[in-house]
Amino acid sequence: MIETISWTVVAFLSGSLPFAVWFGRLAGKNVRAVGDRNPGAINAFRAGGKWLGLAVLLLDVSKAAAPIGWAYYEWGWRGAQMIPVAIAPMLGHAYSPFLGFKGGKAIATALGVWIGLTLWKVPVVAVSALTIFYLTLRNSGWSLLLTLATLGVYLSLFLPEPTFFIVLALQTVLLLWKHRQDLHQPPWRKRVVSTPPENKAGN
Repeated sequence: MIETISWTVVAFLSGSLPFAVWFGRLAGKNVRAVGDRNPGAINAFRAGGKWLGLAVLLLDVSKAAAPIGWAYYEWGWRGAQMIPVAIAPMLGHAYSPFLGFKGGKAIATALGVWIGLTLWKVPVVAVSALTIFYLTLRNSGWSLLLTLATLGVYLSLFLPEPTFFIVLALQTVLLLWKHRQDLHQPPWRKRVVSTPPENKAGN
């Protein structure tokens, strides 16, 4: 029990490291002044370009994958012991003590969680589904919801491990809470239909 609690704290602190803010400052950029103002990889791309964005993305994924992968593969932790460790990096990123217990939307750290638990299996499905849904809907909240549903189906068919379902359920609660504003919007992409010239000016 003490070992689990200790490693959960380590995983939380690892996840709470605000690389987007720190690296942004080094690059002379304020990632919380662009986009949705969240300290994450997307705003790092927006504020500092591809190299800053890629660096932050890799670090945000790794800060979750490293402690989880170590516990899961090196120490052989399974079952209930693994659940708090698996969700801790996402909570750290979403509510970082380094940022006054505020943080980002935890998508990259969610991906890191599944790398730590399944290596490439779930991440390939997650990235593919999220890309397809986002390109179709242009709404990150609804795209994420459909991606999480897709992961549920994938786990049911190919990796029916109870621990994974619990982790996915906890991820879903946190991610949808962080994306609740997007979910208030229509799931489909709004399209602007231009008026033909002959129909303008009362014609």
